[in-house]
Amino acid sequence: MILTVTFTIMAALQAGISTLMEYLSAHVLTCLVPAFFIAGAIAALLNKDIVLKYFGADAPKWLCYSVAATSGTILAVCSCTILPMFAGIEKRGAGIGPATAFLFSGPAINLMAIILTARVLGLDLGLARAVAAVAMAVIIGLTMATIFKKSDQKCKASPASSALQEEPDRTEESRPKYTTGIFMAVLVAVLLVATSSAIDLLPKAIIVGALVIIAAFLMKTYYLPEEQEAFLGETWWLTKRIFPLLVAGTFVTGIIGYFLPVEWVRTIFGTSSFLACFLASVIGSLLYMPTLLEVPIVGTLFGYSTGVTAAGPALALLLAGPSLSLPNMIVIWRVIGAKKAGVYISLVVIISTLVGMLYGAIVS
Repeated sequence: MILTVTFTIMAALQAGISTLMEYLSAHVLTCLVPAFFIAGAIAALLNKDIVLKYFGADAPKWLCYSVAATSGTILAVCSCTILPMFAGIEKRGAGIGPATAFLFSGPAINLMAIILTARVLGLDLGLARAVAAVAMAVIIGLTMATIFKKSDQKCKASPASSALQEEPDRTEESRPKYTTGIFMAVLVAVLLVATSSAIDLLPKAIIVGALVIIAAFLMKTYYLPEEQEAFLGETWWLTKRIFPLLVAGTFVTGIIGYFLPVEWVRTIFGTSSFLACFLASVIGSLLYMPTLLEVPIVGTLFGYSTGVTAAGPALALLLAGPSLSLPNMIVIWRVIGAKKAGVYISLVVIISTLVGMLYGAIVS
């Protein structure tokens, strides 16, 4: 008995370590490192007025939610890679509504993942995923903005925030206005190229190296030493705040995956009932699904391609899975607090469940 328990514990720990090592090897260099630098640039260099224009609490809803809800189409990021960028715009003064819409849409509306879903799991499911993800981003953002409207007003009225808004940008006149936009675009290009599966390793390394050189040239030529220091300082601050939580959460996710009774779960996913879709949303929110791998996970592991899993739970998994994970939830909790994180996570799970049920009813 003792040997059995010991073997089980060791196997679970090994699963956690294996999941962590796989995550670190596949995502740290190509995903997280560029994402942290983008977040540092947002927090230190991006003009606060630009963030407030597109993501501020008082920005026109049609503008901020259109940008936030469709931003994921150009960002090939997972639920963890989006976190540094979310933390960056949140720290820069974005309203909780547009910020959480961006947080959901980043991994949920990945254009490559939508195309892969349509090709592998069927055009209907791919189209449903795209439409539902955009709609969910807007609904989640508007709901968060409504619930926490007073919180946004307090942040806007706080002395620190006012000082930031009133403080003139003394360095902006010393360089072309488009410099920061180009610098941000180069950093995003590094992320997109590094995560692309359509480019071979050698050309990818050459392109990424060239982009890094361009970014370094722009930073050295157009930004003052104090700005460079602020950029690196914000990048490091976000890294040390977020990365340890991602490591711990990914390790725990591997342990959870070891004990997950997949065969038993698959028997429940045979219908698009509330229980099936809710359970799919919960499991999707706990498991870590790397970008693009959610498709084979849903199609093969949970048996959608063989007819074991119904359409409703499959869509619920595809909506909740990429946008949430245990590491992701831990970091969100740390960045925006327990109350806001709890509401956001609940909205993702509940709306994914309802959308899955609706889709299941339509296609059945």
